[in-house]
Amino acid sequence: MSGWEAFLLGILQGLTEFLPVSSSGHLEIGKYLMGEIPESLNFTVAVHGATVLSTIVVFRKDLFRLFKGLFEFRWNQETIYLAKLILSAVPVAIIGLMFKDQIEGLFGGKIRFVGAMLIITGFLLAVASWVPSGKRKISWLDAFVIGVAQAVAVLPGISRSGSTIVTALLLGNDREEATRFSFLMVLLPVLGANFVEIVSGDFSSGGGAGTGAVVIGAIAAFVAGLFACRWMISLVKKGKLWYFALYCLTIGGLAFFLN
Repeated sequence: MSGWEAFLLGILQGLTEFLPVSSSGHLEIGKYLMGEIPESLNFTVAVHGATVLSTIVVFRKDLFRLFKGLFEFRWNQETIYLAKLILSAVPVAIIGLMFKDQIEGLFGGKIRFVGAMLIITGFLLAVASWVPSGKRKISWLDAFVIGVAQAVAVLPGISRSGSTIVTALLLGNDREEATRFSFLMVLLPVLGANFVEIVSGDFSSGGGAGTGAVVIGAIAAFVAGLFACRWMISLVKKGKLWYFALYCLTIGGLAFFLN
């Protein structure tokens, strides 16, 4: 993997992890357009870790408050919120463990499938664009249902942030609260997936990216993630998801006819 390829893939990962356009779908399209790029475990772990770090930076005050409340060792609002985040991670953990091979089979150049899923994402975002902001806070049932939406988003082309925010809005939750929960709930699955990859992967194999490419990709993903995360928060507050609906419908349609 060259430095230029690492930079582009890092930017793509950082931007699309938070914007409701599907990072996995865009990475599949990016790899298809740039030619066959060997899978690299160390690069994958690095760019995903960088996007997690950007989330932590943006929501550092919320996370500090949550963990401060947790270490009071009582059933307070912060502990309850953390418990809801953990509950939201259960569906994707089950899907990841039980259907890992089937999910991986959907990747690797199936661009028409990616295009179809992007079109579905576009329709979901279009619907959510017209849903008024509710006043509810995330309930226990909401957390689980939003978690199911996150589990569906393991499909390349289905946006994780898009599906979770749209689901939260359709359930009647406040826009700002829906966005915050969506971005915080991704931390556990991504950290968990990275841990599994590190434990079970082989970093010594020849397919790994070089140190320079890994560093370039991680920095690009981190900076792009900071920008995308803050931008997305602003856009959801203003109810501007229809921009991304049009984008996903267009890119999905083009991808569907790529091969």
